[in-house]
Amino acid sequence: MGFEPPQRLVRALGESCGDAAAADWLARLPALTEEALSATGGPAVERVAAPGGRSSLVLLVTCADGTPAALKIAPPGAAPELERAALAHWNGWGAVRLVAAGPGALLLERLHPEVSLRSLPEAKALLEAAGTVRRLWVEPPAGHGFETVTERTGRRIEPMRACAAADPGLEPLVCAALAAREELVAHTPELLLLHGNFRQSKVLAGERVPWLTVGPEPLVGERAYDLARLVRDRAEDLIASPGGAVTARRRIRKLADSLDVDRERLHGWTLFRAVESGTRALTAGRRQEGELSLEFASWL
Repeated sequence: MGFEPPQRLVRALGESCGDAAAADWLARLPALTEEALSATGGPAVERVAAPGGRSSLVLLVTCADGTPAALKIAPPGAAPELERAALAHWNGWGAVRLVAAGPGALLLERLHPEVSLRSLPEAKALLEAAGTVRRLWVEPPAGHGFETVTERTGRRIEPMRACAAADPGLEPLVCAALAAREELVAHTPELLLLHGNFRQSKVLAGERVPWLTVGPEPLVGERAYDLARLVRDRAEDLIASPGGAVTARRRIRKLADSLDVDRERLHGWTLFRAVESGTRALTAGRRQEGELSLEFASWL
């Protein structure tokens, strides 16, 4: 099957798993696509969704009965089996519905990839985002294999320290973020199934309901962790405005209060996730993205 994977995906795979591993997976992509199509009922391919995501190839397809769908093909490092388990557990409640699955592939209901919450005015987008994410916060399935917030964030401590060692100017922010995490993980108030990477661009327009979430990186833990990435949405607009710092802190209060989440815990996780994201982007060579996240973190 001949098609070109989006360049956004090619670049992101090189950053996350190395050029050699990325090239190997991309070279096998035509065969993997044929296997995925066969395993999910043989839908007909329309086109590649572009620009697409940073961790998987998405093909817009049509099922045998004429139903439009999307086929998502992901490398093993993207943990597609965990995404499959989370989507199956949500069963379309607040999230895209899983239609079928195969090795490394998910056949999903078709949404409108070109229309996300980022297309709405900020206040309306945050309102819709809050209403969507609250549906995802349910008890995890029995015997689940999802990691915890403590485990996931623990794996990111050493890379953050290494980044600070390479640039001593980052040390105060990194130390503050790690101290906040240590205090937060000392007591976990709840263990719910979380999206893991929830933000406005992960909520797409649908037909079945107006807005549905896609692209989970599921784990279990407290709701404040899941909200923390949403707080940082449209950070570029906040940084460009004279009252950005005040608006960011107000956003924490409003989101926490609207979803009955502890303000201080949301503040702490927002700080940690902004610093972690910023240092990871710097390490990957995405300097503008990294500096934006770290400037946002400095306001907190």
